Amino acid sequence: MSEALFCIENLQVAYPRRSGEEASWAVDDVSFTLQPGERMGLVGESGCGKSTIGRAVMRLLPASSRVEGRVIFQGQSVFDLMPKQLQKFRGEAIALVFQDPMTRLDPLMTIGKHCIETLQAHSPELSTRQAKEKALATLAKVNIPASRWNQYPHEFSGGMRQRVAIALALLLNPKLIVADEPTTSLDVTVSAQILQELTRLCGEENMGLLLISHDLAMVAEYCDRIGVMYNGKIVEMGSTETVFRNPQHEYTRSLLKAALHIQAVKDNGELIIVNDAEKQLPIINQQSPILSVTELKQYYTIEPNFIERLFKTQAQTIKAVDGINLDLYPGEILGLVGESGCGKSTLSRTILQLIPPTSGKVEFLGQDLTKLSRQEIRSSRRQIQMVFQDPHACLNPAMTVGESIADPLFIHNLANAAKAKEQVLWMLEKVGLTPAEVYYERYPSDLSGGQQQRVAIARALITHPKLLICDEPVSMLDASVQSQVLDLMLQLKQEFELTYLFITHDLWLARFLCDRIAVMNGGKIVELGLTKTIFANPQHPYTKTLLAAAPLLSRA
Repeated sequence: MSEALFCIENLQVAYPRRSGEEASWAVDDVSFTLQPGERMGLVGESGCGKSTIGRAVMRLLPASSRVEGRVIFQGQSVFDLMPKQLQKFRGEAIALVFQDPMTRLDPLMTIGKHCIETLQAHSPELSTRQAKEKALATLAKVNIPASRWNQYPHEFSGGMRQRVAIALALLLNPKLIVADEPTTSLDVTVSAQILQELTRLCGEENMGLLLISHDLAMVAEYCDRIGVMYNGKIVEMGSTETVFRNPQHEYTRSLLKAALHIQAVKDNGELIIVNDAEKQLPIINQQSPILSVTELKQYYTIEPNFIERLFKTQAQTIKAVDGINLDLYPGEILGLVGESGCGKSTLSRTILQLIPPTSGKVEFLGQDLTKLSRQEIRSSRRQIQMVFQDPHACLNPAMTVGESIADPLFIHNLANAAKAKEQVLWMLEKVGLTPAEVYYERYPSDLSGGQQQRVAIARALITHPKLLICDEPVSMLDASVQSQVLDLMLQLKQEFELTYLFITHDLWLARFLCDRIAVMNGGKIVELGLTKTIFANPQHPYTKTLLAAAPLLSRA
């Protein structure tokens, strides 16, 4: 039998403690082996220790962390590597793809500079021209066109930044890729392309893949073997088919049940299952729309740099939102789906007037938001709130949970301090953060991803808005927490008489939650209709491509 590519033996990791806190193992006695060319998935809820294993493997843990056990790569102890060896090891031997690409990308460097710097640090024999050719070929594999070479990370969508991070990991042809939620912010088509590319490399280059994910359907489709983590331990390990068909551990069974709960639909497409009860899809309201978008456009111009101007290169126009017409009716959930970079998030920010449109109208409750003053727009936001993809990024780390949720009340002069606290405690109860008094005093860093998202939802609802725009609100959460948050959103919708614009790249999520779906591609809406109709009989070729690419757990 050939030598194992990678081996973890009795790994234990404890993070630095605050004074007064008890020591606890984030990773507790984990062991497994990965063979060359093998693809292994690691699944479990947020906070179970999956990402800690990835960081321990790369020796990227905080300096005062306590680490015990061994990590062996091709017979060599990773924990014994000297600084020079470690620099070569990272990238050439093992590459890590982080969940949040902005932690990997320098905002002051163009995408091209990122690639050139990475290649020249590890392969100084390459000329700049050779490095650029190799980089462009790698970027093309993840669907980043050469025209974006001179752009900066902030000029890319979240999904496109993640594609760049994956390209940077592939640049040096590593023997093992540790991919930590690598496709969280990607649509199904790009996810499928990237994972197919990684699968191909595993076969052709004998490259190993450790895929850390909360997406059970994706792991089922692309991994040979799966390890299920709970509370720092691996509670179940086996071939993917065996674990999914006959799960042994109670936690594995609960994960599968939660994932299938979201994907469950009756054969005729008429009914979806929510809290194990049948929910009839509502007929679209015949009353006036709560939100009406007319011929909305959001164009960006990329000016040529100095060298390009010498060669008379013309400025490039990106049509992020290109003539959108959309009506949203009171009480409905409209899903907006499409690939990363298609303009979904730009559309939501333009609706909110966070960025002024190039042209077009946005009417909310009969009022054209594009014609309002800054003060009037700010006032209108009491009625339209947004829940973002990454709750950690939109919660101030220096503010307690109570202060964060109360903040909109003070911004809109809706309550004094005493009344605000009373309302916040009531809202914490509503979103399931109990005992409310305890969570009121906590900071975002003390919470799991699912709890942070509940805080973000509470903050959005505290002003009692009519419309909630949700931009990928559960894409970073594992299946069990995702299911809880979605059920919570459905419950709150009834209680607060909410209307949702739900932006997602997850088609099964859209089918679970939405009454109608709008499919977006290249800045335009290419198909719009009732959810059951879109899934049963898609009309546009792009919609058919999306549906064909979406991994379905029951297929596994």
